[in-house]
Amino acid sequence: MTQQKNDLSNYLTLGHSGLRVSPFCLGTMTFGEDWGWGSSPEDSHSILSRYLELGGNFIDTANLYTNGHSEQIIGDYLSTHPEQRDKLVLATKFFGSLQPGNPNAGGCGRKAIVSACEASLKRLQTDYIDLYWMHGWDWHTPIEETMRALDDLVQSGKVRYIGFSDTPAWKVAQAQLQAQFRGWSPLIALQIEYSLLERSVEAELIPMASELGLGVMPWSPLKAGLLSGKYRRGQSTQTSRGAASQALLTEQTETLIEALFEIADQHHSSPARVALSWVQQQAGVASTIIGARTLHQLEDNLAALALQLSPTEEARLAQLSQPKLPFPVELLRKSAGIRNPGASINGERTPWRPLTDN
Repeated sequence: MTQQKNDLSNYLTLGHSGLRVSPFCLGTMTFGEDWGWGSSPEDSHSILSRYLELGGNFIDTANLYTNGHSEQIIGDYLSTHPEQRDKLVLATKFFGSLQPGNPNAGGCGRKAIVSACEASLKRLQTDYIDLYWMHGWDWHTPIEETMRALDDLVQSGKVRYIGFSDTPAWKVAQAQLQAQFRGWSPLIALQIEYSLLERSVEAELIPMASELGLGVMPWSPLKAGLLSGKYRRGQSTQTSRGAASQALLTEQTETLIEALFEIADQHHSSPARVALSWVQQQAGVASTIIGARTLHQLEDNLAALALQLSPTEEARLAQLSQPKLPFPVELLRKSAGIRNPGASINGERTPWRPLTDN
């Protein structure tokens, strides 16, 4: 099958904004060896250089990654390559605490946000952050306090755009609507786990993001390496992420992985590229976050941008990974048969079906 020409410099606008970003964002949770795994500062700089050389412009980190070392590594790189700063879309996150025992060092209150932002700016050795993420929802803090503090950071010039990660759909919607009604800076993106092995976000989060103008940025698109091609039926199933990953290696997962190998063979590609291509082709997805501990991993993952799955291949993977979505998703899908039976609405035509038809 002919592969579609694509690369990192085929930029797209993120959500309902004019911010141009690469279709693959370089995640840097692997920068630094402070957690017992990851890339050395030297290897991290090599990965950064190669990503930028290939046209990438989107870097994602967090204050918590490798206890702040990830941000420091990026800052050290930019200090020796200052010409790259304005070309980059540099994103980092607040929420995680780097000071155990200090109740205001983490979370999403104004004091914590401002302090975290100042500390990240110092480690990154820059005077502004392009995209500042709330890393997770802090239910102890009113969302209007968080949004107002973020708006103040935007007004001050220290932050350009804001987004949410790992937050329930109802809370994201509440925050976005408050921002719109009060004239505060709106959210432009939503960072969530999304892969062939994590599709529950299709119930609420992805439809909400589409409705509210948020670009979806999947993280862990290879599900902690389970979809990378390292694990296959009949072979060793020891994973680097422990019991949680081991529990996912079910018969259904192994069947899905075999399909990834088969499709990869047809494209003279790899299972990881097929899995990444599937995620990137999903409705609502803007820029997918990829991580790499080595240059080889980076090159292999980036090659997924040149792989275009056929509708048949995409449907096969979707069927093999079909999740059971929570109420009322399935009920509403079935309701199409009684809502407008026999009529075509926006290209959707459904026959009549009784409510008792399961």
